[in-house]
Amino acid sequence: MPTDKISYQKSGYFIKLMIDYLDEKLALKQLYNRFPKLENFKAQIEEKGKNFNTNNNFNRQTLVTELEKQYSKSKVSPLTQRNIQSLLNPNTFTITTGHQLNLFTGPLYFLYKIVSTINLCKQLKLEYPTYNFVPIYWMATEDHDFEEINHFNFKHKKIQWNSESYGPVGRLSTAGMEDVLDHFAKELGNGINANYLKDLFQKSYLEHDNLADATRYLANELFGKEGLVILDADNRELKKLFIPYAKEELLHQTSYHNVTETNKILAAYNVQVNPREINLFYIEDTMRERILFEDGKYKINNTKQEFSEVEIFDLLEKSPEKFSPNVILRPLYEEVILPNLCYIGGGAEIAYWLELKSNFESNNITFPVLLLRNSALLASQKQSDKADKLNLIWIDLFTSQQELFTRKTKEYSKHTIDFTEQKAHLKKQFDALYKMAEQTDKSFLGSVKAQEIKQIKGLENLEKRLLKAEKRVHTDKLERIILLQNELFPNHGLQERKANFSEFYLEFGHQLIDVILERLQPLEHEFNIISL
Repeated sequence: MPTDKISYQKSGYFIKLMIDYLDEKLALKQLYNRFPKLENFKAQIEEKGKNFNTNNNFNRQTLVTELEKQYSKSKVSPLTQRNIQSLLNPNTFTITTGHQLNLFTGPLYFLYKIVSTINLCKQLKLEYPTYNFVPIYWMATEDHDFEEINHFNFKHKKIQWNSESYGPVGRLSTAGMEDVLDHFAKELGNGINANYLKDLFQKSYLEHDNLADATRYLANELFGKEGLVILDADNRELKKLFIPYAKEELLHQTSYHNVTETNKILAAYNVQVNPREINLFYIEDTMRERILFEDGKYKINNTKQEFSEVEIFDLLEKSPEKFSPNVILRPLYEEVILPNLCYIGGGAEIAYWLELKSNFESNNITFPVLLLRNSALLASQKQSDKADKLNLIWIDLFTSQQELFTRKTKEYSKHTIDFTEQKAHLKKQFDALYKMAEQTDKSFLGSVKAQEIKQIKGLENLEKRLLKAEKRVHTDKLERIILLQNELFPNHGLQERKANFSEFYLEFGHQLIDVILERLQPLEHEFNIISL
């Protein structure tokens, strides 16, 4: 195949806001700090270092201490251990991605997010060798959308964990995972790679008590040797550092006012999220409810609990772990507790981050560089060979089926299935008739126009009939195109959003991880096609 990369803009799978962001449209520049280019990280390092290292609300030692506690029962690679310890150094910065605790990583792009983060750290270390860069996976342990994470797809079959969850998913017991493993094991069959995947699932979910610990084990097994540091921010000591910002939110609803104003700038786009008046939840093990301010009282939604201002501030000081930032405030929490330079996320994530810069400025916290994660399409050599035989290039396969059919039919046909020339010739004839009508009888103009429309439509119908006939002639090739495109784009969507890594690991083993690490270049802003 002639090319193995496609620009995000040409792929057809990114929203207009992301395309305009990647094109650095002037209208969006006020919504971000610096565009993700290698040369822009020097100024980001200087700004974040000055802001972060002099911020009395943060303590690097707290971060390291809590990470060591979280890793206390894990097998930690030497590089991850060094990375954790290096966070004590004021010359150490982080690159962060976040993701839900999807069962067995969920869709493929979980891997791409983490690899993007790891590879950017490597690239920055080469460019700025006097600094250290640590890849962080921020586990979304405080989310409560269990239905979004309780399954994954394996060869078009849904592997699902049937359980219930009412609170933060990270605290959820892994009880019942034996049934999931039984189902998954039957689908995997036998073999070295199949047995590895079964063992990985068992050690992750059957040998850990909650979903946070299980996910940490899983991500550590896949990427620990690359120095990945996995953080669970559902943590009392880390949330102590966020108390001043939570107070500001409760007292002044700062984020609501700031983000509402910013969203007016984004009115031309579909706004990703809208702020609430208070962007904090109250959480316990089996509960996650919004905090409301009504009639001079702070109330916990769907409960009878309510607090005066004095009472809720007292609760915040004594039990900060009970306060959970929502999607609007979570990024601020992240940047308060981490010496972070860049957040890496998917299009939907970067879209809501673009709403938040003014809120960071109000809180005097440096806004990070926003980087769209890598995207990739995995193809076997057999699939690449099929595409070659069908005279397809990769951009063809990103095209809608109807458009692709028409284009390839015209290409395969021995005839010219395009009557543009005939239509142009017909138009010239009717232009002459219009002039004649103008000079003789203007009432004749309507008849000329009607005849023109009729004949142009006739040519269009003939063109469609010829195209349909040619499609029948080339049915075999076109059906093979359908089959190939459906293999690579399940349900007409991106593979990375549907398939799980295990489907490819089963066939290719750890080569899958190695090739992704080798190929994905986070600052290139291109869709990678990776042949395995």
